[in-house]
Amino acid sequence: MTYVSFFFYIFLLIVLFLYYAIPLRHRWVVLLIGSAAFYFIAYKSGWPILFITVLFAYGFGRLINYLREKYTDSHRKLQKAVLVLAYFCVVLPWLLIKNGNFILVTILHMSSINWIVPLGISFYTLQTISYLADIYRGEIDAQKNIAKYALFILFFPQIIQGPIPRYEQLAKQLYEGRLFDEKRFVKGLQLILWGFFLKLMIADKAAVIVNTVFDNPEKYMGCYVLIAAVLYSIELYTDFLACVTISQGVSGLFGIELVDNFRRPYFATSIKEFWRRWHISLSEWLRDYIYIPLGGSRKGRLAKYINLLITFIVSGIWHGAGYKFILWGLMHAIYQICGDLTADIRNKIYDLLKLSEQSGLRKTLQRIGVFFWVTIAWIIFRADSLRIGLKMIMNMFLVHNPWIFFNDKLLMLGLEWKELCVLAISIVILLLVSYKQEKGVRIRELILDKSIYTRWFIYIFAILCIMIFGTYGYGYNAQDFIYGGF
Repeated sequence: MTYVSFFFYIFLLIVLFLYYAIPLRHRWVVLLIGSAAFYFIAYKSGWPILFITVLFAYGFGRLINYLREKYTDSHRKLQKAVLVLAYFCVVLPWLLIKNGNFILVTILHMSSINWIVPLGISFYTLQTISYLADIYRGEIDAQKNIAKYALFILFFPQIIQGPIPRYEQLAKQLYEGRLFDEKRFVKGLQLILWGFFLKLMIADKAAVIVNTVFDNPEKYMGCYVLIAAVLYSIELYTDFLACVTISQGVSGLFGIELVDNFRRPYFATSIKEFWRRWHISLSEWLRDYIYIPLGGSRKGRLAKYINLLITFIVSGIWHGAGYKFILWGLMHAIYQICGDLTADIRNKIYDLLKLSEQSGLRKTLQRIGVFFWVTIAWIIFRADSLRIGLKMIMNMFLVHNPWIFFNDKLLMLGLEWKELCVLAISIVILLLVSYKQEKGVRIRELILDKSIYTRWFIYIFAILCIMIFGTYGYGYNAQDFIYGGF
């Protein structure tokens, strides 16, 4: 049951009706039952592991809270020991399930195990760690009601692939219940529609070409790799953004706001800024629970760089098992280190060229540079193995076949010329909307300010375009969201 399936929206309508039909103080119960039902329907076999994790996290949270209040700072070592034990119990299932076979097969040369993978395990593991850490730090109190804590973890619009919420951001909205707000409800519908556009008009169409090239690296080289790499950068972004946008939209129907997870990352002018804009909830989690506890930038430049390397190795391991994910994480750390070391030289070059920090040309060059380096890393990320990824990058530069842009070779990658036109136009629309948003224009507010006839014309036109020209329109089935696999 994915967010673009018909059955999901039948399920959603039922939960919405029940939510607004019962008294305000009991509405969180509907969300809990609905979330548990969604999880069981979507993935029946993984719920026991999730249930055990919830029990452990709830129990350890109460224990840490008790020790903090009773002994304050006198038993800090005991509190820390309990926290470490809690981390171990929470992380162990994720470590075994997501990285166990890599360790068994690649390192120990043993047979793999067919692990049961709970839905959203990578996301709710980080969510649980932040919850326990915040209790230990005294930033929040442990939830006393285990059912309410379970809702915090299970809340169905965001459990599949985020955003990764903090307890203080989400809990109050879940437990207090929300009154029906027409404007907030309509904004939620707008987000769902935009998510469908991103998924069906861009991500799934780009995936056809991306899959063709990456699944046949020995056949497609040179400019084929370049095209596939650029499209994968767009596919991954729009696919993930689509799911998060739909998650925000569905939550908005209940009057619940989820944090933004993207802020136009390809408009970033540095890799450091890219990570402030890409998967924001993960970036902030890595900063607050890995980078800063390691010392951050407080102990000198060398320590700062070591902490960056460790943080991005953790990010790579979180994304998947294998050397390619570790290298992908290292590449982003090295990008930032090199950016920091060469900052003065680059600024002098820009000064010689008379390009100020506010210069449009300077920002454009920086954005092209960021997109290039991020895309190179995405090749490693997407390839079937590290060896294949490195070979594809090498072939992209060493094999010269620019003529494929001028003959019909691109039409042999899975999309006909009409579909390519739809994909290109959709990417341009995304670029224009993102540009306006970057300038501070609130597109949804502009639409809401229009007359009812204009608004409904826009909505109906958008729905028809997605139905006719989207992925379903050409006979494909919508693919699962990419980050759901992490």
